[in-house]
Amino acid sequence: MKNTSNNLNLLLIFFLCFFIHSCDQTGPKEKTSASPPVNKKIVKYARGFDIQDLNGYKKLIIKSPYPDAEQYQEFILIADKKMDFDGGFKINVPVEKIIATSTTHIPMIEILGEAESLMGFPGTSYISSEKTVSRLEKGLVKELGNEQDFNTEVLLSLQPDVLIAFSMGKSNKLYRNIEKNGIPVIFNGDWLEDSPLGRAEWIKFFGALYDKEKEADSIFNTIEKDYLQAIEIAKGAQKSPTVISGVLFKDKWNLPAGESFTAKLFQDANTDYLWKESEGQGSLVLSFESVFNKGRDADYWIGSGYYTNMEELVSANSHYRKFNAFETGNIYSFSKRRGPGGGVEYFEFGPLRPHIVLKDLIKVVHPELLPDHTPYFLQKLD
Repeated sequence: MKNTSNNLNLLLIFFLCFFIHSCDQTGPKEKTSASPPVNKKIVKYARGFDIQDLNGYKKLIIKSPYPDAEQYQEFILIADKKMDFDGGFKINVPVEKIIATSTTHIPMIEILGEAESLMGFPGTSYISSEKTVSRLEKGLVKELGNEQDFNTEVLLSLQPDVLIAFSMGKSNKLYRNIEKNGIPVIFNGDWLEDSPLGRAEWIKFFGALYDKEKEADSIFNTIEKDYLQAIEIAKGAQKSPTVISGVLFKDKWNLPAGESFTAKLFQDANTDYLWKESEGQGSLVLSFESVFNKGRDADYWIGSGYYTNMEELVSANSHYRKFNAFETGNIYSFSKRRGPGGGVEYFEFGPLRPHIVLKDLIKVVHPELLPDHTPYFLQKLD
């Protein structure tokens, strides 16, 4: 029982970290006031990166490599290896060998048909993808250890063309050391996006690296079309049910801020998220009393952390029983569907499938609008 409790606490910590929201060779270039020329707009929703299609090459710009960044990264992507280019950090595309560091990267790599390019990953037990798990079992994807303390010997032996990283802040000696060994480190800030379509649009980031822009555009256009259609369906609801979210952690209730990715999903599903007016794109940290006073009568409780049944929930805190959503059984979790290693599929696949997440929400709160949809990620606590 003690081990189960410890594992649950570790999972809660991981959930909250995710919930709050993964240069040149010596570091990113400082921002300048002048904007580089753009031939056509490629990125539509995402705020954290841009792609510029220039004369015979592309420029990949990472505008938000980490939270509150005052720097950006620039990479020159060249498909013609004979092309001579001076200046900037050059990467020949398509890349053939890649290191990823977040499970959100894996579905985007796989959907582009590039699963075999993934050579290593830190924390492989969190991976849910059957295809990548199979490659792990065959020794084709190497375990790199902790994402903040890679086994650099193994990493360098793989000789990747690029490492796709994420960072919580500016200082990271590990990544600088990897760069010094000639491996480009590109920060993927998909987790910093505040809109579902913005997160999904990072498929274009991988499309540029694999020289598969057309395929990435086609995939994203389908996602965008389905998502926007789901919004229109939700608008047909007769009422907007009230919603609360999050759970207690160390006596503080963590829930999505009003400008967050999750709050945007609630809005698009035509619900009345009770903290929709709050500022911030991350998480609010409130007392139990504050949440209870405002949300005790809410119609739905959506996003119950890592708790997957009512018994776990009330074992953690008996006061959860006092909420109307508990009494009516309207508590839902994104954490019930797990991969073979225990990783939550929502965290891995959800960012690339916001249209499915939105439909799950609509099915729960407006079941009459999507009679034929069966929720995939969102599951009721039993």
